[in-house]
Amino acid sequence: MARLSRVTPVGVPVHVIQRGNNRQVCFADEDDFACYLNWLEMYSTKYQVVIHAWVLMTNHVHLLCTPNAEGAISLMMQSLGRQYVRYFNQKYQRSGTLWEGRFRSCLIESEVYLLTVYKYIELNPVRAKMVTSPAEYNWSSYKMNALGYEYNVGTPAELYLQLGATKSARNQNYQMLFDDDLSNLLVDEIRDATNKGLAFGNQKFKDEIEVLTGRRVSHGKRGRPVIKKSDN
Repeated sequence: MARLSRVTPVGVPVHVIQRGNNRQVCFADEDDFACYLNWLEMYSTKYQVVIHAWVLMTNHVHLLCTPNAEGAISLMMQSLGRQYVRYFNQKYQRSGTLWEGRFRSCLIESEVYLLTVYKYIELNPVRAKMVTSPAEYNWSSYKMNALGYEYNVGTPAELYLQLGATKSARNQNYQMLFDDDLSNLLVDEIRDATNKGLAFGNQKFKDEIEVLTGRRVSHGKRGRPVIKKSDN
């Protein structure tokens, strides 16, 4: 069965997950993380993808990004993946695949749900019990978005800019978003949408995307329709 093409309309934010094959380690030392971020900056610029948030875990990557050209995210991920695999295989004297097939992704409604996905991504090391606070983890965008650190990769989304009139105000208000953890329901919804290539947002957003693309991005109704018996 042929694989469906991805639904990534220009200007609509996307959550991307790229996992190591069989959950194997993709980043073995600090240099590996740094090289990946360097190439992420290079290929996101080349293919016109704006990166808003990211986290590099030991065996997978999360990105929140917005494409500004048709097919931009696929082109970026393909080039980035190939470049990094060449580097990793040569460095560790190995061969073969590193990534788990195609990356997974879902569309994000920017007006309401975007900052939730920022938070979901940057809390990954906390959920994995690697750290107790996202500020303790060096390989995510949290320090950029919450503490004002400068990175070569990372551009704030419009909704993030609305958090305050100054950088310090935005940093402070962003930190406050992390005072409460995400509910298990929200975490499950984001995971499900990303793994199945759906959309994360309200029904109006999903309906608009389906009209725009001609593709289903929400769960279809399961099972047979219920037929009510007549009262006659």
